[in-house]
Amino acid sequence: MATDRRQFLTRAGLAGSALGTGCFLQGLPAVSAQEVANTTQLVPLDSGIEPTVRLIEETPQAEIIETIAARIKSGLSYREVLGGLLLAGVRNVQPRPAVGFKFHSVLVVNSAHLASLASPDQDRWLPILWALDYFKATQAEESRQTGWRMEPVNESQIPPPSHARDAFVQAMDNWNVEQADAAVAGLVRTSGRNELFELFCRYGARDYRSIGHKAIYVANSFRTLDCIGWEHAEPVMRSLAFALLNHSGEDNPARSDLEPDRPWRINQERIEQIPASWLDGGENKAASLELITALREASAEDASRVAIEALNQQVSAQGVWDAVLVAAGELLMRQPGIIGLHAVTTANALRYAFQTSGEEDSRRMLLLQACSFLPLFRKSAEGRGALASTNIEAFAGGEAAGNTQQPATQSPDAQAHIDQIFSEVSRDRQQAAQSLYHYMQAGGSAEAIMNEARRLVFLKGRDAHDYKFSAAVLEDYYQVSPGLRNQFLALSVFNLRGSEDRDNELVTRMRAAI
Repeated sequence: MATDRRQFLTRAGLAGSALGTGCFLQGLPAVSAQEVANTTQLVPLDSGIEPTVRLIEETPQAEIIETIAARIKSGLSYREVLGGLLLAGVRNVQPRPAVGFKFHSVLVVNSAHLASLASPDQDRWLPILWALDYFKATQAEESRQTGWRMEPVNESQIPPPSHARDAFVQAMDNWNVEQADAAVAGLVRTSGRNELFELFCRYGARDYRSIGHKAIYVANSFRTLDCIGWEHAEPVMRSLAFALLNHSGEDNPARSDLEPDRPWRINQERIEQIPASWLDGGENKAASLELITALREASAEDASRVAIEALNQQVSAQGVWDAVLVAAGELLMRQPGIIGLHAVTTANALRYAFQTSGEEDSRRMLLLQACSFLPLFRKSAEGRGALASTNIEAFAGGEAAGNTQQPATQSPDAQAHIDQIFSEVSRDRQQAAQSLYHYMQAGGSAEAIMNEARRLVFLKGRDAHDYKFSAAVLEDYYQVSPGLRNQFLALSVFNLRGSEDRDNELVTRMRAAI
């Protein structure tokens, strides 16, 4: 039964030429050598989500809202849309030259998701459709500027499972992008979600570059993967590792003593000074206010020292976090704008990592880094102009929460109070902060304020920061102890949308589409 090559070609009618003139394949289209070669330069995704990602990638921006809405009506699920949005982002937008700017199309996905979860049913799709349109604008920008798209990992460089973790740690410690890319792919294929988080949460808090966006990306990527499924983790974790190694235009941080890295090195030596009782106890408003006062003037190095002194004086970790979250909001009040709002969103990300981590040393480092980052944010803000002298003591005249005044929520004109507050947000944020604080001190409903704040972001929001900030600050209201919650919520008006702001023109399109 053996058949040599010439016999086979003769029987097939192919003898005499490579594809003889009487070839039975002659009626098929020609296949070029380029088509035959394995030349894919785009990272492959899970086959179940790939069609949705392709749809998002290939639909023009002018049609994306209507196209996805039509697919939703025909059965495309929320989870599929959210997953497609995140994966399209990491495959088409690089976290360069900084983990911010255009990369907000990726960073904002979890914030849009949180806004959807907290929305009434009729508005639940609005944040996701807005984020889809935002991604399309960013995709076009990336295509024009660099043409970058995430390529497949170099399979030949992936370490064996037994060495993947060590290879990843070594690459990240040495700031080696190529080695980290291969190592993280191997690590994701062999490790669980919790092991990955313990590694990434530390590297996300390691340095201050990109004003906190590294820590924000760690929190947001893990939270979104928890929703869409960890079968999609590899490209996201590759993107995350790439982002965390961003240090453009500098010497290798592993061989340098640069300001963004210094707090981590100092705090690594200090964590042993934290007492064993650091988690005991609860709210201590007076101690938290003292710490806020100290953080207004402290250097990055001194901030963690002051926090450790407070912990050794029986102030709990909760009391320190109260100070961090409120101090971040206070910085935003002293200089409304990009730096202050990122102080708030970074504190939110670090607080989430602190809650999620199961390793005590990591949790201690996250708390100390959160304290050390505040002076760095303050320094960044001062580089943009003088800070206002006002502080949260401006709210000190109100009564404590739970007083004997008639709660505003029982007043027939409670909604009128809320309407007035958000009208003032558009005209006088300082007055709006005072009004919101006194409304809450009189027993006002935080939930009613939050619902109105989200509604106005849907109607008036214009960029990723509207969603990122509102998601962070409204979540952290419940992370602050009751004695300081009202001050914290009042500070939020310095970056919320007001009722007299101009409407977002996309809203009409989105509502019509769904």
